[in-house]
Amino acid sequence: MLNRSAQKGIGNFATLRYAVLATKRILLYVLIFFISAPGLVCKAQPNQARNPIIFADIPDISIVRVDDVYYMSSTTMHMSPGVPIMKSNDLVNWNLVNYAYDTLANVNPLNLVNGENAYGRGSWASCIRHHNNTFYVSTFAGTTGTTYIFSTKNIENGSWDLKKFQPAYHDHTLFFDDNGKTYMIWGAGKLMITELQSDFSGIKKETEKVLIENASALVGNEVYVRAEGSQLFKHNGKYYLFNIVWPRNGMRTVLIYRADKITGPYVGRIALQDRGVAQGGLIDTPDGNWFAYLFRDYGSVGRIPYLAPVKWENDWPVIGENGKVPHVLDLPAGNGLIPGIVASDEFERKENERDLPLVWQWNHNPVNENWSVRQRKGYLRLTTNRIDNQLTQTRNTLTQRTIGPECTGSVCLDVTNMKDGDLAGLVLLQKKYGLVGVKCEKGVRKVVMINAGNEEEEIVECVPLKLNTIYLKAYCNFTDCTDLADFYYSLDGENWKRIGNQLKMSYTMPHFMGYRFGLFNHATKNIGGYVDFDFFRISQN
Repeated sequence: MLNRSAQKGIGNFATLRYAVLATKRILLYVLIFFISAPGLVCKAQPNQARNPIIFADIPDISIVRVDDVYYMSSTTMHMSPGVPIMKSNDLVNWNLVNYAYDTLANVNPLNLVNGENAYGRGSWASCIRHHNNTFYVSTFAGTTGTTYIFSTKNIENGSWDLKKFQPAYHDHTLFFDDNGKTYMIWGAGKLMITELQSDFSGIKKETEKVLIENASALVGNEVYVRAEGSQLFKHNGKYYLFNIVWPRNGMRTVLIYRADKITGPYVGRIALQDRGVAQGGLIDTPDGNWFAYLFRDYGSVGRIPYLAPVKWENDWPVIGENGKVPHVLDLPAGNGLIPGIVASDEFERKENERDLPLVWQWNHNPVNENWSVRQRKGYLRLTTNRIDNQLTQTRNTLTQRTIGPECTGSVCLDVTNMKDGDLAGLVLLQKKYGLVGVKCEKGVRKVVMINAGNEEEEIVECVPLKLNTIYLKAYCNFTDCTDLADFYYSLDGENWKRIGNQLKMSYTMPHFMGYRFGLFNHATKNIGGYVDFDFFRISQN
């Protein structure tokens, strides 16, 4: 007779064998079910794209296709360099390939000089076009009161030619017509049209006229944002003008106006009202499919791009499926935003490499003499050059986008050469910012968490620091607009401690931009102190 232990072992084996057989049977039933339900299989396939196409702040998008390659421009306002150019082979997976300019202008607001700033301003909605083997990217800036037209034969690696003129034509679209003329349409509510000089040095005199007297009228008289964001397209001999309008007590709405001639008359219709997904235009694929590219306000992460399928009915583009922007698209699956839109950086540079990858942008114009990735191999050095009362006025804050639905950014920081009054570290940058960093006071260094969620800096927690190297981390949760951030520090890069309290992130109009990770060094008493960042690492949780 078997002893009790042996009997127990046999019983456990029998139970395990039964469980395995039952599991196999269940899996077989599931397989049979899905084979008999191909519609479900289609919806569940992992090789399809999903909205949002990019879960990051990439607003005011404009897209052009050249053969089988797509190029997209967007808005980054007060950031430098500006007007990012992205490239894709499938409309879903995008990589930064260039910027239209390094610095927009050498003026006080863009330089953060004399207490001025360009938050929420700088350059706005751009338009990208391709004509006669040349790329054109136009934008405008209320900060300078100027309209800019950049052109190049090689959009990824070539130099840009710039033509600029005044005034700043708001939310304009460029259009190269078949008659050899170049037009510009702009405005808010009242939309205007004009011809441009052949060399793009300005508008042709006496060609400016009202195109649509009140483009907002389709949604009534009570509007929060008047019809703007113009983008013009031509299809089968007809002209289609896209706009966004925001009716009061309603949502951001897509309007489309159609005409047989570019100068009108135009007739319009409401084209889409769904979750506020609006503002953009049309793009077609090489195999003849059409999509609308749009964006959606999504809390503190910013304004995020969506795609919607388009069908043509009675010479009108019909957006979406039953009036809705679908969650799943018949396009290749997205591979994530790392490293195409954001990327980790170990700050290791070869001799012929650019100093900063394109994922980085400075908060306003940088002072190039006070930062380096060459002075100490494998490190980004930020050196203070003036005393500032506010972190948001500090120059040489280096930024990257945050990404949804959740993300984490971390740095390793050498604080050996800080000076009294310095504060350096990792910030989640917006008007209501939060940070974790190191503060130096009278020779004593402390790890601090500062919360400016109430628009005033509050030092929530301080921890004495005896080491010269510290690891800092910020975690963001944008899921369903949760918009909460937590901050951490570590002495060894492995064991992390939460510090301070949660930051309730908020998208504010003064900054008009989604939250960004920022690497900074802020002087409050002395200049010339510097810190070295060993790395920046970002992950999508």
